[in-house]
Amino acid sequence: MQRNRRHRRSPRTRLAALTVTAVLLATGGALEASTAQGTPIPPERRAAAADDGARVVGRRWLDQRTVDLTIRSPAVGADVPVRVLLPASYAEAPDRARPVLYLLHGAHDDYTSWTRETDVEDFLADQEVITVMPSAGPTGIPTDWWNLGRRRPDYETFQIDEVMGLLRDEFHAGPTRAVAGVSTGGYGALAFAARRPGAFTAAASYSGILDTSATGIPTVVNAIVAREGQWPSALWGNAVVHRANWAAHNPYRLAARLKSTRLYVAQGSGIPNDDFGNLEGAFLEGTLWGQARGFVKRLADLDVPMQAHLYRGGSHAWSSWRREFERSWPTLAAGLGLSRNQEPVPAASAGAPQPPRTIQRSASGARTSMASGAT
Repeated sequence: MQRNRRHRRSPRTRLAALTVTAVLLATGGALEASTAQGTPIPPERRAAAADDGARVVGRRWLDQRTVDLTIRSPAVGADVPVRVLLPASYAEAPDRARPVLYLLHGAHDDYTSWTRETDVEDFLADQEVITVMPSAGPTGIPTDWWNLGRRRPDYETFQIDEVMGLLRDEFHAGPTRAVAGVSTGGYGALAFAARRPGAFTAAASYSGILDTSATGIPTVVNAIVAREGQWPSALWGNAVVHRANWAAHNPYRLAARLKSTRLYVAQGSGIPNDDFGNLEGAFLEGTLWGQARGFVKRLADLDVPMQAHLYRGGSHAWSSWRREFERSWPTLAAGLGLSRNQEPVPAASAGAPQPPRTIQRSASGARTSMASGAT
């Protein structure tokens, strides 16, 4: 996939925002408690939307294969944008049932990031798969917010249930799904697969938050939420007082539920790094290094089949994630049931996940094999 340099926010900006927010958290700065992220549904329309379920209220075709939908979501309580990318063959066979690939965006970004930052349109043109890129709000954390017990907005239900139902209605989508995401979207990919066992046949995380209880990670999560002007505890509650809810949303704690899902986990060490133009991105990547290694080890200890690419260097940026998406494609394609001629095959004949070889690279670059299917 070719590099696209139209970045929404630079790593320097993201790092500065996280640093300022961390200080704000430490000093007890006041933040707004609202978690409405999208175009709010007017109060007089909310009951009708809830009664009728999610529905498409807007369509904007960008080209023959790409359409932006606006979905009125009872789960989120707002009109939420979603980008859908169709295969080149769709026009001639619109009634063919095709599997669905979810591509999730990261923090402080939006649903356009995958088509803005990658050549995913060309890469997937000849693949018999419907690709969906739903919004998770500015935080990029696709979860059901605690929000003082109100459990809204609920981006998990929106993305997994509401979006999928509309894809079936609008594009004749089949039941097979895979999911991949960057950064907080990587969290979403593994959290979805663990919280909804069997809903996704494959899941891939690129620099994702995979252990929300690891040292320093609750502060990172809170900073991401606060960066968007939200009250950090609105997400899952206080990390100590509401630790059961945090655990219920933590891929590390739910790792045993991933045995039936094909997995790909990618994470760079960040430092040392020879990309001197993006040292901030390298620092951010290194912040997530330890928790990713711990997650991979937990999968291995539980005999959960996986493919892990833990590599030296890298940055918390699309320059790394584009490469990892291509590396993970065989895992995702296998989960989607795509045969060699790109025709989708029935999910039942796709077979159970086989223990792939799992490779880990230490910070020094040495290759080591791990227990889960290693040779």
